[in-house]
Amino acid sequence: MKRLLLPHVALLACLAVFSPATAQQPATPPGGAPVQLTREQEEAEMKKVLAEVESYGWTRQGIGRLGDKAEIDIPQGYRFSNGDGARKLKQFFGNPPSQREQGVLTTEGIGHWILFEFDESGYVKDDEKDEIDADKLLKQMSEGQAAANQQRQEMGMDALVLEGWAVPPRYNAKTNNLEWALRVRSVPDGGISVNYNTKLLGRKGVMSAKLICGPEELQALLPEYEKIIAGFRYIEGERYAEFRSGDKVAKYGLTALIAGTGAFAAAKMGLFAHVAAFFAKLGKAAILLVIGALAAVKKLFSKIFGGRQQPPNV
Repeated sequence: MKRLLLPHVALLACLAVFSPATAQQPATPPGGAPVQLTREQEEAEMKKVLAEVESYGWTRQGIGRLGDKAEIDIPQGYRFSNGDGARKLKQFFGNPPSQREQGVLTTEGIGHWILFEFDESGYVKDDEKDEIDADKLLKQMSEGQAAANQQRQEMGMDALVLEGWAVPPRYNAKTNNLEWALRVRSVPDGGISVNYNTKLLGRKGVMSAKLICGPEELQALLPEYEKIIAGFRYIEGERYAEFRSGDKVAKYGLTALIAGTGAFAAAKMGLFAHVAAFFAKLGKAAILLVIGALAAVKKLFSKIFGGRQQPPNV
């Protein structure tokens, strides 16, 4: 168990791993019996998690501004936070920031999220659209993720392993969108999530949209996700079709766009790390707040958030 840090900014550093094994073994204070939380205490701690996320600043209607490059319509039932909020959300759920974050869309409570990042690499030619080798790319990406895991582990985060394609790479020449989906496993807890990537080509670079969800949610979410992406647009002067002679051209093509993409842990997977941190040792008073069992936590989520936002089965 890690010490609970206050105020809420320090919460970003709380990245303890929460597994069924630790959940089923309540901690015992020296010379005393485990302290079992009441339902009211559990609910209060869960609300602290939601309050931390809410503090990142959200817009719930209208248009989300993605830096100075693009914008996205905010669908009903979603909320949008800018680049700063997106970085905080990534860190809170166990992912290092890239400094390319432009914004994030997510539902209320704890659900799936869509992260937007922009790489100002220049105009990417699509002349490789018929030469994408999915098997070769998966091997290259797995090697790249192994290197990225060194950084994750140095930051106290779980390693991520690419399990394979959930959707092989495909390019839409009409919309200039490159799409694919990866199955991602978290080590050592074994949790599985899906990263669905869309690369939206622009005049001066590429906007990346990443849907992060559980594997059991992907097929149901895809129609909704596609509608959301249809509400994305580059502002005037930034569109792919507005390329002019003399503009910067990227040094790579579509294949490299896929191979250079890292994996993120799902929001719901990362949530349990922070639930564990909340139920930790509190200062000099040495008051231990203990989660009795993972099943009880899942039941509590059902009560607070409703069916759609329950944590995944583990």
